Amino acid sequence: MSKKNLNILIVSIGITIFGFLMDGDAKEPSATMRFVEFFAMIGIIFIISFSITNIFSFAKNRINLLRR
Repeated sequence: MSKKNLNILIVSIGITIFGFLMDGDAKEPSATMRFVEFFAMIGIIFIISFSITNIFSFAKNRINLLRR
């Protein structure tokens, strides 16, 4: 895993932990549901941030190729 992807994963985990701690469910879910929610949130945030990073990287490289 490249350093950029690892950094995105670390930020995703941090955001997920913060969101998970700030979550105020009226009814406490089971432990299994908590794990599923936690890993689903990490996956969603990682995929979104990874996609945005790759789109900007692709666009930047494409613009540099067109300028030549």
